[in-house]
Amino acid sequence: MNFEDFIIPPKFLVTEKWQLGSHFKDELPEDGIALLWVSDNKGAGGSAEVQDFHKFRRELYKLSALDFDVPVYDFGDLVSGKSVQDTHYILQEVLSACHYKRTIPVVIGGSNDFSYSLFSALNFHQKDISYTQISNVVSLSNEGEEINEKNFLSRIFSSKNFSIKNYHHLGYQKHLNEADSVKLIKEVEFDVVRLAEMMNSTAKTEPYFRNANLVTVNCDAVESMSEPFSLHPQVNGLNHREICAYMKEAGLSSKLQSVGIFNLDIETDHVLNHQLLAQMVWYLMEGINIRRSHPKEKKLETFWVLVDDSEYAFQRDTFSGLWYFGDSGNLEDCLPCSQEDYDQAKKGYLNTRLFNFINR
Repeated sequence: MNFEDFIIPPKFLVTEKWQLGSHFKDELPEDGIALLWVSDNKGAGGSAEVQDFHKFRRELYKLSALDFDVPVYDFGDLVSGKSVQDTHYILQEVLSACHYKRTIPVVIGGSNDFSYSLFSALNFHQKDISYTQISNVVSLSNEGEEINEKNFLSRIFSSKNFSIKNYHHLGYQKHLNEADSVKLIKEVEFDVVRLAEMMNSTAKTEPYFRNANLVTVNCDAVESMSEPFSLHPQVNGLNHREICAYMKEAGLSSKLQSVGIFNLDIETDHVLNHQLLAQMVWYLMEGINIRRSHPKEKKLETFWVLVDDSEYAFQRDTFSGLWYFGDSGNLEDCLPCSQEDYDQAKKGYLNTRLFNFINR
């Protein structure tokens, strides 16, 4: 497929040598990062007119390149299809091209249902996907013939062609959700984490990102300022420092292969919104670069804890300080956890997540 027919290349921006924009590549690299900007918001009840992302790009391009080694490429702006399904099809073709080169696509803009395309494209290249989503709502609707922000998650779960290993839903707000949807997610032993548990520190919820293949962010989970940051702005949500910290955690995932930032209010003229989006992407890039510099072989310390006459093992990576639950020498067979989980176990308490892992 000739992507030039579907993608508008980015406008040239003057940047200094130390700035990120001066280091972007001219073609899709291997083992890199690729940015793709999407305007189609029909899945959230909006329009599909091509929008100008220049103001967002300007703020991103002028941020520091630091000592980043991972190559970055900016595809440009995706032209919306005549229907939502057309846009999904074109997007999946672009994503697949990235996966063939082991490059992480970062899709910016478009409605939250494009998470389905990210999952579908990745599923073609890999099975048993671990998916982490930051979103203030848990919607499992089956209504509507076309895919939209309310039914895409149920389509992922119900598809016989998709292989999902873990799903973590972070940042939901009780007053915005049907109790039955949250209950159903928990019944199938997927993780649902409230906004309150994510505030002030990433330590408790970092384990949900550690092995994630796919991470998507619904910008409605981020609190808006005087002008809306998202399509469905909320007074409560993750603050700006917190969402940037979580973007960095996403980048630090050793298995990250695809990222989406959706339900962004593309038409906002507020420079602080432009800066926030740019810095979210920048912290994601920083996380990816830091993770690539980590040693591939892990040295582990094992700690045994007695709970109700049974012994349980926790392991700690001596380089990163990250914790795992389980005694296997293969960390694939262990559960990422936090130091708080270990500290609570020393007091005789195993939380539901650890207990479910034991009895899986």
